[in-house]
Amino acid sequence: MTTTVRLPLRVEQALATYCVEARRTKSEVIVELLEQRFMGTETERTPYELAQEAGFIGCVSGKGAGKGVGTTKQRVVAAIRKKHGKKPAA
Repeated sequence: MTTTVRLPLRVEQALATYCVEARRTKSEVIVELLEQRFMGTETERTPYELAQEAGFIGCVSGKGAGKGVGTTKQRVVAAIRKKHGKKPAA
């Protein structure tokens, strides 16, 4: 099936540059991208997603981790109060 698409100049230039570098035709690239979009083919994961899967995001390690000492903000407030000799708020 033949389909005609009008691309903005910047997109057309980026596509042409990519096709030359990757040694692929425009049709191959466009078909692959449309399949990913509509067929649910998994694309490459972002650095954020990789870091999250590796456990670098969303975890806390170190002093007080998992000991029910509260949020980071609560720990900072408690440390400041301790340093200045103030009693914790009720």
